[in-house]
Order: sequence, then structure tokens, then C-alpha cells
Amino acid sequence: MAKFSTEDKLQAVQRYLNGNESSYELAKSFGTDNKAILKWVKQYEHNGVEAFVKLYTNYTQQFKLDVLNYMIEHGTSIMETAAIFNIAAPSTILVWKKQFETQGLDALQSKKKGRPSMKKDAKKQTKSKPLEGSDEALEARIKQLEMENEYLKKLNALVQNKKKSPNRTKRK
Repeated sequence: MAKFSTEDKLQAVQRYLNGNESSYELAKSFGTDNKAILKWVKQYEHNGVEAFVKLYTNYTQQFKLDVLNYMIEHGTSIMETAAIFNIAAPSTILVWKKQFETQGLDALQSKKKGRPSMKKDAKKQTKSKPLEGSDEALEARIKQLEMENEYLKKLNALVQNKKKSPNRTKRK
């Protein structure tokens, strides 16, 4: 199904509310089905023009529960409930309902999606450098020099082994 702009949706709703055209006729001219037209009309009746403004939101657990309770208490359809609460896709409510029925209240809790952010370790940030000339600073410097010394010894041993290796090939 094609994406429609806010202006297209408003035009379809206005033409439908004028009473001159049916949802089937409008659906044919807009290249969609009549249920989409009726959904736009419901959304417009409950929320006005703001129903067509795209909101990218993360719904809270309490909001999801309120929507489900409203739908049960008032006996409204999924489509009508979505229009009342300005939820873009009515199928979202259906997903919440199935999750709640199968997994309980915890299933309605929002879960973070995507890749976790790269945060620097708190340990590294809180670790401060010891004062110059203090015992800790001198010990850290000694440890660093010992590691450098060990590295150079191993590097030297690898170079010596490479020179003595009988498997060396000569370039032609």
C-alpha cells in the first residue's frame, strides 16, 4: 500500500465528510482500499488534523494498559480505539493485546531496541593519576619500564631466531 501525505488524507476525509463520495469511490481514486479511508475519517473525527501528524513515540507500559482497558470497558473496536488514542497503526494494539494475554503485564514493558551505546568504563574515568613523585607514581613507572624491557627482549629474540632460521628462501 502506498504512503499518503497529510494533505492527501485531509482531502480524502473532507470529500468523504461532504457526503458526495463514498469510501469505495475515494479509495479507487486514491489507489487504496475503503478501510483506509474509513480509518482516516475516524482518526480525523477524534483528533482533528493532528491525527495525521506522524509521531514516533515509545509508549509506556501504563499507557498500553490504559488503551487495552478502555477497549475492553467500552467495547470499542481496535480501529476505533487506535483513532481515539491517536495510535497510527491499529495492529499495534492487537500486538499489545496478544502480548498481555500470553506473557502478562511484563510483556508490555518497553524494551530498548538497537545497538547499545558505547559508554566509557566508569572505572577508567574515576581512576586518577597518582601525584608525581609519590610511591604509587614511582611504582607505576617501574612497572611500565619493566613491561617495555620484557617486550624489547622478546622482540630481540624473535629477530635473532629469524636470522638463524635455515628455512629462509633467497630472492632471485
